This record gives sequence, structure tokens and C-alpha cells, in this order.
Amino acid sequence: MKKALKIIALVLGVILLIAAGYLAYVFISYHRIGDQPIDVSGEAAGTIGTGTEYKIVSYNIGFGAYEDDFGFFMDGGDRAWAWSKERLDLNLKNIAKLLAEQNADLYLVQEVDIDSTRSYHFDEREYLIPALGGMSYTFAQNYDSPFLFYPITQPHGSAKSGLLTFSTAAIRSAERVELPIESGLTKFLDLDRCYSKNRIPLSDGKELVLYNLHLSAYTSDGTIATEQLKLLLNDMQKEYEAGNYCIAGGDFNKDLLGDSSKYFGKSDKEYTWAQPIPEGTFDGFNVRLIAPIDEKDPVASCRNADGPYHPGQYKLTVDGFMVTDNVDVIEADVIDAAFRYSDHNPVEMRFKLN
Repeated sequence: MKKALKIIALVLGVILLIAAGYLAYVFISYHRIGDQPIDVSGEAAGTIGTGTEYKIVSYNIGFGAYEDDFGFFMDGGDRAWAWSKERLDLNLKNIAKLLAEQNADLYLVQEVDIDSTRSYHFDEREYLIPALGGMSYTFAQNYDSPFLFYPITQPHGSAKSGLLTFSTAAIRSAERVELPIESGLTKFLDLDRCYSKNRIPLSDGKELVLYNLHLSAYTSDGTIATEQLKLLLNDMQKEYEAGNYCIAGGDFNKDLLGDSSKYFGKSDKEYTWAQPIPEGTFDGFNVRLIAPIDEKDPVASCRNADGPYHPGQYKLTVDGFMVTDNVDVIEADVIDAAFRYSDHNPVEMRFKLN
């Protein structure tokens, strides 16, 4: 009996030692990437000028895994990885084709994995860059996590991911700007939030400053995402006052319609991760929010991926744009891809620079 107890105690000790070592590894490995310049690639032949209509598309591709039968563990589903290498490959090809079919002048793409367990270490840029050939592009990394042993049955693993921006006009320079995140344990599950800031020169010496963003979702409340938004608004205001044109787009992880249930109906479950943007957030800024919606035939930009897509699932619009007052917005809408390739649908906006 004593021998059995010693063996049990030894096994428990080894388990505790492994657990302590793993926790130490996670804490020691954790870091933030910080502000830094990012490389510009590609040789775009187009130009951007005033008085001409342009089209911009933003799409959170959900690291290529979120097909319409996919549920992610952090949203209440049971999957941490894409279904298989073969399905991921086909889905990424479909995403690249869908984007190319939009024939846009500018693209903002979020959740592009470059070396992650969850996406079988595919470099997903290799699908998107050739599909949007002839464009200038930048990549800003916003996820570089240590190996996470959760869920136990399918560990999320390590992840490297980011924001990919394309332009038919040459991008002069670009930078990664760090955003605040929560300081508690949730920081290990959140991305290393940032936005990319891309400068596109105009013929008159001014610039179109293009921002690609993906704000926080997995937080204790919505205040961090609002703080992130305020930092971006201050940046856009400074550029506007310098005479430049500013467009920001991406995944805000906020209910951009205020109450999306008015358009898409009540869901069969209650969720609180996407709150409306607080009133007064835009006060004092020459910046306005563009929430894409066709009120006659409304389409949501996002579903809560707690399981396969179904009509009663929580749907809302969290993807959209912000523009400074010198940008004339002609139209903004959600592209109905029926959530076939991602838990998001792409959003588009047509605009002119005044």
C-alpha cells in the first residue's frame, strides 16, 4: 500500500512539475511585437487621385478554417484547427478567388496565418498575393503566441498571423502601430493587437493613409476595444489636419449597427462580446463610421462560430470602415458569401477623395 501511494505521489509530482514548467514557458515566452516599420512589396502600376471613384474591400478570412460547418472553441464550438490540410487548401483557394472577383482597388484582409498549428503551418499569403497580382502589399503581424495546450483534445498550439493590405497604387511606406490590450490572463488568448498604416502618395503631394485593423474581441468587457478605437481616431485626426485623406477598415469586433438584431433577428443564444460603439466616441474628430448595410435586403458581416452555420445563429455586422471628412462615401455594403469560407462576409465601400 505504501509503495502504491509513493508511486501515486511521484506521478502527481511529475504532473505538477510539468504543469509548472509549461506555465513558466508561456509567461516567459510572452512578448509584444511593438511599433515598427513594415516592408512594402509588389510593383503596383495604378494611381490614386481626387474626383475618381474607387472600391475598397475588407475581409476577415478566419485563418481559412471557418467554413460554414466550422465551430471555433473560443466561440463555443469544438474545433481549434481547420478540418484538414486538404479542406484548408481548397477553402483558401476559394477565398482568393472571391477576393479577386471583387476587382477592388484596395483590399484589407485580416487573420492571415503564416505559420500556425491551427492552419497546418500554411503560409496563407501564398494564396492571396498571386490572386491579387500586380498590386503593392504589406503584412503586419499581430499574433505570435507560444504553444497553447488548450483545448486538451486538440491544442490550439502556436500561431503567427497578421493583416495583409493590397493597393493597385504604389504604397510609399508602411508601419505597424501597437494597440493596448488587457493586462490579465486574457492577454494570452488575445492577439497582439495592432493596426497597419499604409501611405499612398497622390499626384498633388498629399497622401491617402490606409489603415487595416482587427480590434479585440476576447476581453472582460468592451472598454479595451474602445481605447484601441480612440488611439486610431487620434491618429486619423492628425493626418486629416495635415491635409491627408484617411480610410480605416477591418474587423472592429463591435456591433457597428448599434443593434444588429433589428436587421437579422434575435439569436437562439445570448452573447455580449460585440457591444455597440459608445455614444460620443467620434465627438471632436473629423472622422465618421461607415457601417455597411442594405436596409431593403440586409446581410450580416459576421456569425458567432459556436457551431455550423444555421438560421438562428447570432449574426451581426462588425466589419466596416471609418473615413475622414474629405472622403466622399458613395456606397457601402456587405458582400453575401453566405459564410461559406469564413465566419465573416466581406464588406465593400465605393468612395471618392474630395
